[in-house]
Amino acid sequence: MKKLFCITLIALLLLTACNHKEPEEESEKIDVVQLSELDEAAVFPKTEDFIGDTMPFYDDGQMNIFYLADQRDGRTGYHPWGLLRTSDYCTYEDMGIVIPYGDSAEDQDIALGTGCVIKDQDGKYHAFYTGHNDFRSPMEAIMHAVSDDMLTWTKVPADTFIAGDNYSKDDFRDPYVFYVEEEHCWWMLVVTRSAGTGVIAKYTSTDLSKWKDAGILFEDDMGYGTNMECPTLIQYGDKWYLSFSDQWPDRVVHYRIADSIRGPFTKPEQDTWDGSGFYAGRLETDGTNLYAVGWNGTKIGHDDENDYDWAGNVVVHQLEQRSDGTLKPIPNIKVMEKLSHRLDMQPVLMTDTIKYEKNACQLAGDRYELVQFDPVERTVRIDADVSGWGKEDLFGFAFAPDFENVGMMNMVFDVANNQICFYNTDSIIENDPQSVVPFEFNGCYSIHTTLFIGGGVATLYVNNEIALTARMYRSQGTCWQVFGVNSTAKWENIAVYA
Repeated sequence: MKKLFCITLIALLLLTACNHKEPEEESEKIDVVQLSELDEAAVFPKTEDFIGDTMPFYDDGQMNIFYLADQRDGRTGYHPWGLLRTSDYCTYEDMGIVIPYGDSAEDQDIALGTGCVIKDQDGKYHAFYTGHNDFRSPMEAIMHAVSDDMLTWTKVPADTFIAGDNYSKDDFRDPYVFYVEEEHCWWMLVVTRSAGTGVIAKYTSTDLSKWKDAGILFEDDMGYGTNMECPTLIQYGDKWYLSFSDQWPDRVVHYRIADSIRGPFTKPEQDTWDGSGFYAGRLETDGTNLYAVGWNGTKIGHDDENDYDWAGNVVVHQLEQRSDGTLKPIPNIKVMEKLSHRLDMQPVLMTDTIKYEKNACQLAGDRYELVQFDPVERTVRIDADVSGWGKEDLFGFAFAPDFENVGMMNMVFDVANNQICFYNTDSIIENDPQSVVPFEFNGCYSIHTTLFIGGGVATLYVNNEIALTARMYRSQGTCWQVFGVNSTAKWENIAVYA
């Protein structure tokens, strides 16, 4: 039945069903906001360099986002640490490169890898980072630097250490350090391998200089034997959360829950917050709110239709704790407050089977239907409520319509397969999605969507339960649509905010 359904849809899409009519005039219009009077929000910031692995550190009212700067300049050295600062997740101060890579090809840190920043009891800042050198063996080591202001750092080569014989000497990276009050010592988590599988090792120290191997904290429980990159372990409420990113096969951020800092760490039924468009997300709290800070990659050749490249723009999810301790991504409250000026929005094109009235449209279930709006030229938020879909429905948001008015970039709600997908093609029936997140439509009768768009990046939040981030260069400057394929969905409260 499903195969027949798909074949039917392919035929219908080929017919395209593109009889259009102009929208009916609405009697009531909202006040027009003058965009020239509004500051644009940098929801997905980048610098002159592309943003790689992020290392968030909250201090003195600011989120300091250290990151691996992907300079793509062809030099032997690469990935120095840069720093962005924000207090509202809409405006960012670029502090530039703060920790350079080594001076020569012989240096252990001719390339810098991921790490963390902490502040000790005396107010001094410590950076622990990966020193990586493709031409050395061991290839990776844990290194240390100190600072009084987070801007000027002094490296401490004497504190460098490598993996013991029980761990991989070439996969030994991404240190994450925090103080454990009850043990009166510091813990460091390190990504490595042991006995043929990925593990997160634990080291301890009383002086932040010499570190003792304290064994394996966590071993890959997914059956892939993958490296579990960029870990964090943080307490929020009465739970401990361990997060990491699988280096293969899915390249998404996972998390585990425990009642104790020592575990056991259990896998929630839904152990991810986003798809493959969000990587290396690390947890940090400001004392009240919890965030996952990661990045969305550029595309190879900066072409929407290609695979992801490494590094791009910062993506910040706010996380909310459910009563059972699980975490869900929600739109950042401060970003919602910033993007709160409603814009005048009227459809410019629609299929003749649709009636549009007061920012709502009812799809008729007739092949490919769409309502098209003018391009968004700046960072915006698009909200909508959807209900009334059928068991086999496909519907969603589309951008960059082709000559037949079919979107080339598509955020698709796939009811039959209980998933939300991103397609970087107009052939959503014939091709596989580039990114997928599960979503249980059974028993769900309506959804509220919030879509942030800016800087060629888009993040869709659904029911404050799941997020889907994607690189879409053409999400700005091209028309956008709500659409359905043989769908009876009703779209309501469609609104754009800047």
